[in-house]
Amino acid sequence: MEDKKRDGFSSQVGFIMACVGSAVGMGNIWRFPIMVSMWGGMTFLIPYFLCVILISQSGVIGEMAFGRSAGAGPMGAFGMATKKRFGNQRLGEMVGFIPTVGSLLLAIGYSCVVGWIFKYFFLSLSGGIFQMGQDMDVIGGMFGRTASAWGNNLWIVIALLCSFAIMAFGIASGIEQANKVMMPLLFFLFIALSVYIALLPGASAGYRYIFTIHLEGLSDPLLWIFAFGQAFFSLSIAGNGTVIYGSYLKKDEDVVASARSVAVFDTLAALLAAFVIIPAMAAGGAELSSGGPGLMFIFLINVFNGMPGGRIVGIIFYTCVLFAGVSSIINLYEAPVATLQERLNMKRLPATAVIGVIGCAVAVCIQGIVSDWMDFVSNYMCPLGAFLAGVMFFWLCGKQFVLEQVEMGAARPIGSWVYPVGKYVYCTLCIVALVAGIVLGGIG
Repeated sequence: MEDKKRDGFSSQVGFIMACVGSAVGMGNIWRFPIMVSMWGGMTFLIPYFLCVILISQSGVIGEMAFGRSAGAGPMGAFGMATKKRFGNQRLGEMVGFIPTVGSLLLAIGYSCVVGWIFKYFFLSLSGGIFQMGQDMDVIGGMFGRTASAWGNNLWIVIALLCSFAIMAFGIASGIEQANKVMMPLLFFLFIALSVYIALLPGASAGYRYIFTIHLEGLSDPLLWIFAFGQAFFSLSIAGNGTVIYGSYLKKDEDVVASARSVAVFDTLAALLAAFVIIPAMAAGGAELSSGGPGLMFIFLINVFNGMPGGRIVGIIFYTCVLFAGVSSIINLYEAPVATLQERLNMKRLPATAVIGVIGCAVAVCIQGIVSDWMDFVSNYMCPLGAFLAGVMFFWLCGKQFVLEQVEMGAARPIGSWVYPVGKYVYCTLCIVALVAGIVLGGIG
């Protein structure tokens, strides 16, 4: 099924940077600090770290190896699995349509968010954010207008033009090269920002909170559900993005090492965001009591505008957010773009243009309902896609095939434990994520 002429990553470093870029998104920047704050610092971090280790050593490895083994996106990979087990490729391709559509729907909703980011990045450069001062009515009014129906058309178009321009160059020349620039810069800027925030008066209270642990809180099952949900979506496991990136990976690359690197850098990005945001809020005398878009586009602006050097801090912060947003959205759109290439034999540029037009048109139209749109996709479509990919790879492909694909190119055997963990533990947790999304109103 693998096409020898198919584009791919030119190096393992490029692959890791692209996967890190897909994982490092808004979940790391505006939701992870909220989870750390809501659940009591280290009380949340302990189960979160454990969940990241589990998922990276099962779901991330599985999706990377699954995509690479098929040399195709979700539809092609799922078709390979059902053909292997049932002799029916069409069945798997039909099932693989679910995570492919899920990726497109999530990308469309995310397009609205990235449009906000582009606008606020421009406002930070032009001084528009700084001119709002600390008037919460003015700050909130700006975001209210931006996030309203038809309120941000121009910036959505600009954001998608920039993102699809990168994608049009292909995997090695476009996505890989862009992430090789954006991801190191993101980490460097976040580290510099965290050092500056640490030196502000009052910031120490934020660090004390982060490193506080309440042992009694670890017995709360909801804490573990939310920690798993955060790790699940932070690592970009949904049966689409990681599968398609894995399909561009060379056979001699080490997926086990790559998965571990992605988990480490994704967690580091989330921690850096927490080390910037929570101490900054503490230094500004604010309570970190609200998450979602309001944190990034309302509350933090008030804090930045009240601190020394706040204008520069805002520019650096929104630059980091811009890199995170663009790297994530190109991953989300890659699965549907690749599907047009694989299924309709379209060339890269036309396929990118078609998906770009669809994504832009729908994103502009759903601005007034983007929150509900994102809740539906992230709470239901993503865990469902991850579960289906887990079943296809770990259940249908069989133990021998799974171990061969996982250990292909590995420096040393990972051990047969990865198969039962992926088959039973990981797939069960995907169901838990889906049920939790239904019962609790969403954990992503």
